[in-house]
Amino acid sequence: MHEFRIAEAKERLEAGDGGYEIVHESPGLEIGVYVLIAPEPDRQQPHTDDEVYIVLEGSGVLEVEGKSVSVQEGSAIFVEAGAPHQFRSYEHLSVLVIFDRRPGQPA
Repeated sequence: MHEFRIAEAKERLEAGDGGYEIVHESPGLEIGVYVLIAPEPDRQQPHTDDEVYIVLEGSGVLEVEGKSVSVQEGSAIFVEAGAPHQFRSYEHLSVLVIFDRRPGQPA
């Protein structure tokens, strides 16, 4: 068992300029908190792993491979490995990020 404190990580990131903090890491899984605060842009590059974003607070738009979807608190979005994606149109956005780190898993 591994307890992780999402709210505390979110508060630490919000107290600064935002960013990403890993709250759990195991051989097949990484869970992190990602906080974006305007006017800082989302500088993500495509990832080598599938991932899920769960919006904890705020709203914005997630662009994935040229398609846009509005997100707000409670939204969950799956992004396939290798897909170009970035958050846009946000003032303040906090998301829980779950990476599937298992090698060779089909999408």
